[in-house]
Amino acid sequence: MKYAAKHSAKHMESSKPVCRHLPSFVFILFIFGFAIWFLINPKADYSSSEKRYLQKFPTVSVNSVLDGKFGTDFEKYFADHFPMRTQWVGANAYFNLSVGNNGADGVYNCKNGYLINKPILDTDTLESNVQTIADFAKSVDVPVTVTLVPSTGYIANDVLPAVHDTYTDDEKIENAQKVLTESGADFVDLRSTFKNAYANGTQLYYRTDHHWTTAGAYTGYTEICKSLGITPADKSLFTVEKYNDFYGTTYSTSGFWLTQPDTIEIWNNKNNTEKNISVEIIEGDEKQDYHSMYFYNHLEEDDKYPVFIDGNHAMTRIKNKNANGGKILLVKDSFSHCLAPFLAENYSEVILVDMRYYKNSISELAQQEKPDNILVLYGIDNLATDTDIAWLS
Repeated sequence: MKYAAKHSAKHMESSKPVCRHLPSFVFILFIFGFAIWFLINPKADYSSSEKRYLQKFPTVSVNSVLDGKFGTDFEKYFADHFPMRTQWVGANAYFNLSVGNNGADGVYNCKNGYLINKPILDTDTLESNVQTIADFAKSVDVPVTVTLVPSTGYIANDVLPAVHDTYTDDEKIENAQKVLTESGADFVDLRSTFKNAYANGTQLYYRTDHHWTTAGAYTGYTEICKSLGITPADKSLFTVEKYNDFYGTTYSTSGFWLTQPDTIEIWNNKNNTEKNISVEIIEGDEKQDYHSMYFYNHLEEDDKYPVFIDGNHAMTRIKNKNANGGKILLVKDSFSHCLAPFLAENYSEVILVDMRYYKNSISELAQQEKPDNILVLYGIDNLATDTDIAWLS
């Protein structure tokens, strides 16, 4: 018995060092395992779920190492190409949601399948940009109309989580309207129209994207027409084409991968054919001509929203021989992409300018083109973060 007890004690003593170091061994194996996995794992250039290009391996130089740029860029590269990154992003999003931290990544997971951006609380940039637009309106001889599209969270506030930041669209829009009307610009306030349309069941915004839907754009178009003194094209002119499996920007940034996709709609006037429609896309000195306002090839891609006028370009010129006449210059963000085809029902020429890519004077462009009207249209959250509107001069 004594021998057995001594043998057992010795065995336990000899096994203690192994047990004590086992967590360290497991941790080291885990680290080395992930390092090897990272090295051999194929590196993609583009993330289809996040709809963005991933960080490339940074250039190594003495200067980039000494000034810390290489380290910063390598951290981004490592984060973008971490094994199973998409799954980890989703797991983190749903973990935050489970512990009550809804909106941790800037997007609220809401009722009815909505993913809604948290509100922009800083108003300094918005106020500065509104003043820039007001100064521009004073400087040109063409009538200027301004529209700020309310945020999804402001209009669809019934689907927001119980705890959320306040959407201050009322204050922002009222302040903007005051400054802009004092400058002589016409201001189109969409708030009450959108509130009523939403209450009556119109889906004004995508559930997985920050843009308004085509129905939302048409609703805004009818109000804009009142300010422009034109009659909006009747709904009966359009055939609604529906395409499923649309995932937008809020889906891409949220990590809520289990969210159901949207349906994207094209409201197509069959009277508009390649015989009467021409679309010229201008990037610097390069020009490309097309005969449709809809680029259906994008419906086969991860990002389907560029189906409307091929997405973001410095300048896009739409001509419609069937329209009554006139020309409108549209200074815009991407909310205008599905609005432009509606305006082309009224104007024989619609010129869209994106300040992110067009770096020439808009005042000079207005003198050259001599439009009948200038429309400045932005989503209110976009204008609150825009740094390119300063080129509006």
